[in-house]
Amino acid sequence: MHELSIVLSIVEIAEGQVRKASARQVDRIDLEIGTLSGVEFTALDFAWDVGVQHTVLHNAERFIHKIPARARCMDCNHVFDIQQLFEPCPACGLFLNEVVQGKELRVKSLELS
Repeated sequence: MHELSIVLSIVEIAEGQVRKASARQVDRIDLEIGTLSGVEFTALDFAWDVGVQHTVLHNAERFIHKIPARARCMDCNHVFDIQQLFEPCPACGLFLNEVVQGKELRVKSLELS
């Protein structure tokens, strides 16, 4: 389950920011996670409960902003929503696409106290 390593990396980021700001804990964390990031959201929920125990994120409110996947056709430049990596362009039918959104996995913001 790579979601636990993701959570532990988020904890590391949060702890660094808490130290830097001379704060005590994180009250709120906002995450941006793309639908094509490879993160299994139910596994992330489980890993979160385990991974944040006794850390600066233990009592933090967590908000996940799911970023829908979008692609741009490399042939006709049409931008469209996708559910998986290899989908044909609805405008021209070609499969040569560039994912322009939906692979994100980042800490968007932290509220510290």
